[in-house]
Amino acid sequence: MPPLFLSAIKAGCISDIITTIKQAPARSGSVTVAGVDIGSNTAKAVLLEDGDILGTSLVMTGHNSRIAGRRALDLALREAGLEESDINGMIATGYGRMSADFTDERVTEITCHARGAHSRQPEARTVIDLGGQDSKVIAIGETGKVIDFMMNDKCAAGTGRFLEVMAAALEVELDNLGEISLLSESPVSISSVCTVFAESEVVSRVAEGASKMDIVAGIHQAIASRIYAMTVRVPFKEKVIMTGGVARNVGVVRALEKRLETSLVVPEMPQHMGALGAAIIAGERAGA
Repeated sequence: MPPLFLSAIKAGCISDIITTIKQAPARSGSVTVAGVDIGSNTAKAVLLEDGDILGTSLVMTGHNSRIAGRRALDLALREAGLEESDINGMIATGYGRMSADFTDERVTEITCHARGAHSRQPEARTVIDLGGQDSKVIAIGETGKVIDFMMNDKCAAGTGRFLEVMAAALEVELDNLGEISLLSESPVSISSVCTVFAESEVVSRVAEGASKMDIVAGIHQAIASRIYAMTVRVPFKEKVIMTGGVARNVGVVRALEKRLETSLVVPEMPQHMGALGAAIIAGERAGA
């Protein structure tokens, strides 16, 4: 339901609802587009109509990228109350984009994350994207165009998968890692960012009697150091925006801010920035 309708309904005023309906623009002539980001862990979809978000979704990718992308699109369509025939353009991005044969075009996640992030923070000149299986640092220009980037897709260090393994080793819920680390007063040193070696190191720290909060804080500092090493290999400039699922971990965000000596902008729904960027590009292709 469009935001104008929702605000009128929440106000509980029938006359306002009637006025809102009269003032609501007709759908004819509108350009509705979709962006589908099929990542290694999750698939996301964003629907835009004339630049406004109509629907979003997020599902686990599982074993079949195409099915996950298709399901994400269907859920977003259902939320928006639309049919696929209403879509004027659709672009796929992400790890599994080549499997999305139901879309019009495929665009790399580097380009899409840059555009999505830029739409939410036009002043940003650096995008840090920490996803499920890879991490990226992207330098962008005034229009959101990619200038340079550094991508780590050969190792899970600093990614969502890395944090999943660490959470399991510590018997802590993944979603609680951020808040737990903020309670630390003396983070322990985690020297390795290799998932296998870091897991072994965490087990050793537990055996030594270190608290979980100090170990988690140390893990986040190790991630921050890893990402910092990537930033020095691109034209790093402020303002910095962080995207991807790991951006929801406040502990990693704080550790990065300390290591980079700057504040990070974390947009709403950071996991959807790739899908949003894909939808924005689809809108441009469709003449929106």
